[in-house]
Amino acid sequence: MKPTRRKTKVVDIGGVSLGGENPVRVQSMTTTDPSDLDVTLPQIKALEDAGCEMIRTSVLNQKQGEALGELKKHMNTPLIADIHYHWKLAFTAIEQGVDKIRINPGNIGHDDRFKEIVRAAKANDVPMRIGVNSGSLEAAILEKYSYPTPEGFVESALRYIDMADELGYDKIVISLKSSDIHTAIAAYRLFSQKSNFPLHLGITEAGDPNYGAIKSAAGMSPLLLDGIGDTIRVSLTGDPALEIPVAYDILKTTGVRVLSPEIVSCPTCGRIQIEMEPIVEELNKRLSHVNEPLRVSVLGCIVNGPGEARESDIGLAGGNGQGVIYRKGELVRKVKEEEMIDAVMEEVDAFLKDRKKSGK
Repeated sequence: MKPTRRKTKVVDIGGVSLGGENPVRVQSMTTTDPSDLDVTLPQIKALEDAGCEMIRTSVLNQKQGEALGELKKHMNTPLIADIHYHWKLAFTAIEQGVDKIRINPGNIGHDDRFKEIVRAAKANDVPMRIGVNSGSLEAAILEKYSYPTPEGFVESALRYIDMADELGYDKIVISLKSSDIHTAIAAYRLFSQKSNFPLHLGITEAGDPNYGAIKSAAGMSPLLLDGIGDTIRVSLTGDPALEIPVAYDILKTTGVRVLSPEIVSCPTCGRIQIEMEPIVEELNKRLSHVNEPLRVSVLGCIVNGPGEARESDIGLAGGNGQGVIYRKGELVRKVKEEEMIDAVMEEVDAFLKDRKKSGK
């Protein structure tokens, strides 16, 4: 069942619409010097090939800021400039034609500086992400709440939204990131009760690819299941291209955005009576070309197999060297174990053709 999305404003980012009824977008961030095109462009190409829909790059100095225009010429995705501390680089990034800027107002020093950036963004019709992070809350909020609390996160975000509103600017996306999933979940839920600006979800500094993927799923899935979130970034230590499949798997598992098949398969317990692992591995390979929702189950025992196989688009329930295949709950054929993979793929092809004909 697909969660009911929270209704938000729509913000256009370089031709990619965010919020409202639009898909939850997947984004990531380069790890390179943006002024060095020889190393940055291959990383951007890898991210785009993986399915990244928006790409952010750190801007640490004037040289990097002035390189953004040239970098953008070679990109097929929107370019987001990540600005911290050196607040005047936001003006350079805007002048270079970036599609969005990301700032943490808490680390640029003064409200007047934030307002200047808002005026420039408004004048050039450039969207902005206001990032509220546990590590960059403004001093007054920390003094009031003693430490980074969900309530402090939300108060900070709303204060900056109000400042921007006074200047007639609302092309805003909000993030409320923490490395603690409990704080992040509570902050996003509280904000969603108080405002309808689109939300960028993320668990900051999630960790290495294995643990970080699990932590990101644990932190973002409850929100996505609540219908909260308009774009996500999985923050992993290492190659940023590894973040993209994790992000899409989180969206698929929660039912928020499904762009590839899901294979449901048994754990390898003592009741299994067919060679599960090679069957699942081969079906994963053969289904890799399918770019649409499809649920395929591969079950290997009589306890749960037939019942769970009926619940999938295509279900295989096998045991003792043979099996049965279900299609949308209906038993369609019996097969020997050596015929299972080909038979499942034949039923998948037939199912997809029928669905295309019916327009569903």
